[in-house]
Order: sequence, then C-alpha cells, then structure tokens
Amino acid sequence: MKQLNVAIIGQGRSGRDIHGAFFKSEANTHFKVVAVVDEIEYRRERAKEEYGCDVYASYQELFDRKDIDLVVNSTYSHQHVPVSIDLLNHGFNVVCEKPFAKSYEDGCFAIQAAKKNGKMLNVFQQSRFAPYYTKIREILDSGVLGEIIQISISFSGFARRWDWQTSKAYAGGNVRNTGPHPLDQAMDLMGFPEKVNVFSKLACLNTYGDAEDYAKIVLTAPGAPLVDVEISSCNAYAPYTYVVHCKNGSLRANMQKIEYKYFDPAAAPAHQQILTPLEKEGRYPAYCSEKLEWIEKEEEVTGTAFNSAVYKYYEMIYAHLTEGKPMAITPYQVLTQLKVIDQIHAQNPLTVK
Repeated sequence: MKQLNVAIIGQGRSGRDIHGAFFKSEANTHFKVVAVVDEIEYRRERAKEEYGCDVYASYQELFDRKDIDLVVNSTYSHQHVPVSIDLLNHGFNVVCEKPFAKSYEDGCFAIQAAKKNGKMLNVFQQSRFAPYYTKIREILDSGVLGEIIQISISFSGFARRWDWQTSKAYAGGNVRNTGPHPLDQAMDLMGFPEKVNVFSKLACLNTYGDAEDYAKIVLTAPGAPLVDVEISSCNAYAPYTYVVHCKNGSLRANMQKIEYKYFDPAAAPAHQQILTPLEKEGRYPAYCSEKLEWIEKEEEVTGTAFNSAVYKYYEMIYAHLTEGKPMAITPYQVLTQLKVIDQIHAQNPLTVK
C-alpha cells in the first residue's frame, strides 16, 4: 500500500488539532507528515517532536522538495487562495482549509490554477461526511417523511470572541468561519443549484472585531426545499442542529441524536374538503383535527465531524490521488457556496474597523 508524503502549512487549531491529529492517529494508514511550516518558532520545534519531520518558517521553502505528494493549506483564511495558487503553480496537490476563498471570483482563480497545472485542489469540507449529516441524508432520501418543504440548520451558541476570526481583513466572521459547514450541507441538500435566492441579516453584537457574530440566511431555489441557516453567537439556549418539515412528518437532530416521526398515508383516514361547518356530538362547533398513528424512531450518532468525518475525507483524497477515483466533494460544488456568501455580504455591508 502506497504511503503519501504530506506537508502541513500552519500549526494552529486546524493544522495541528484537526489535520495533524488525524495524521498522528491510528486511523491514518495512508499518509506520513514529512514537513511542517509555521512562522512561529516554538510551533516548529513542537512539530519536529510530534511528527519527527522537517520544519520550515516559510512555505516557499517547500518548493525545492520533490518528495511531497500533498500540501495541507491551513494558513489564515485570507491567505487561502494566494497560498493555494502559489503551491499549485509549483506543482503541488493541495487540500485547502475552509473558507475556500474570500469571493466566488477568487475561488475560480484557484480552480483555474489547479486545472492549468494538472494538480488536485480540494476544500476541507469534511462536515459533508459528519455521521449526523450522513444519517440525516439517509433518512430524508428514504422518502418516509415525504416531500421536504423546509430545512432549518442552526450552528449556534453563545460566545464572545476577540481573536483574528473577528476581523474582516482576515476573512473572519461567522459566515466564513463556521458558515462553510452548514452552507455546504445546505447546498448539498438543495442539489448545488447555480442560482440561489438569498435573504440574509448580519449583525455584530458581542464581537470585539468588525466581522459578524450573528447571521440569519434563508435560501430558496426552484425545485428545492427552503433552507433556513442560522449561525448565531447570541443564543444561550442550545438549539437543535436540524429541524426538517415534511409532508408526512418531521425530523429533529443534534450531532449526537436524531429523532423523526411520520405517518403512513396509505393507512391514514381518507378526507376530502368540505365547506359546511364541522360539528361534534350534540351539534356543537368542532375544530378540524384527527389523531394520526405516528411511527416514531430515534438514531444515536457515533463519531463526529472531527474524527470519523476527517478519516472519510482523507480516504476520498487518497483514493483520488492513488487510483484516480472521483471525489464526492469538489471545489466546483463549493463555488455555489461562495456565490451565496458573496450575496450575503453584499446585502449586509459592515463597517471596517
């Protein structure tokens, strides 16, 4: 079994605690970290001990190496596109952290660079493989809940932040930081439509920067369910991650448990519309109601977006690089997300501090 050599740029929460944690885990049998780049010296020294690899202060120092099969770009968000393009132009395959780009146009530039150089470019949208999400998709795709009319997705909680993710100049804010997870799932559930109608509201409430910490986003497209996405740092009551409204029932879920209930239309009483007043016994006025026989189910979820989903993501990358298999997640799909994000920010111009 061929082992692929990996370089990681950045040893922050993503580069070290997500990508690096996977590469150091027993689940990883396909990749070996041979180089780590970080401008901070103590991070380089720690990486040398943890991975037993070469370390560099600048990613340009990788350009002379011919033994690297894949570079993970975990730089600051606003550096994702320029660094990815530079790597692609120097002959590297690239996995880029989310957000893919600051704009749709920048995302197109990165894809063009990959195509021009004949190299792989992928975006780390591993939440598409999150166990709770794949199970929700399985239930919805089964058809037991009937036609889907609305999907509400909430990645919310209560937090006050003052780090670089609160800076617009660094491409921070809830939409670009947390948003790529629910927005990628929303685009997937809507079938990655090219044209999406967007209503949105952004606000800065408890943030110490100039990027939003509240986002409400409503998405519609022909032939797709309405999707309501909320990414709020102002909700102290933990909401359900998913609530789905359907013709025959409903689903609600967090990342550990999924509940859904539905009725069998074939077994339910038949009705037809009547326009005369409804009456109950004694000819008193009656409310139009019935008791349906509900089928209720629960599914416990094991694994998270940061362990089993990362494993599935890198299995996809490995199969593509070694066998040429198509990837379930593509940068072209993520472009539909970038179009939405561009509209959100156009609708809500925020003051730059």
